[in-house]
Amino acid sequence: MRKTRLNHATPRFLGACFACLAAGALLGSAITGLHAEMDIPTKHRGVKVTSLGVLPEDSLKAQIGLGGYVLQMREITLEPGGAIARHSHATRPGLVQMIAGTWVEGRPGGTQAYSAANETAILEDKDTEHWFWNTGSEPATAIVCDMVPPS
Repeated sequence: MRKTRLNHATPRFLGACFACLAAGALLGSAITGLHAEMDIPTKHRGVKVTSLGVLPEDSLKAQIGLGGYVLQMREITLEPGGAIARHSHATRPGLVQMIAGTWVEGRPGGTQAYSAANETAILEDKDTEHWFWNTGSEPATAIVCDMVPPS
């Protein structure tokens, strides 16, 4: 019977293998935690909405011939851990401009972070279906201007 002889490099090799396995386990649990945090929200949570003004339906009809809608502007704040549920803009065009903090927008194709440093607004056109999270430690606020049926 042949004996296998371990050389002096074997303990270092085994140590490196165990370190890689431990790092992989930690990374896997971190990714699982991130995935759980980033599940598509089905309900709003930690959301504060303040109306900043509404252009009424009769004004839109008289000015541009558009009835059946109002133009509203709101300030929307997401608390840390807050979320805006998945929704569509098929009949509700709008623009969103971050003014403080960061929102992470989810869409069927992936996610993107928007902060107050962004110079362009988030466009909510006929093809937009999305949701938002505040994954930061501070409240995050946006100004939202959209057209909606009168309530």
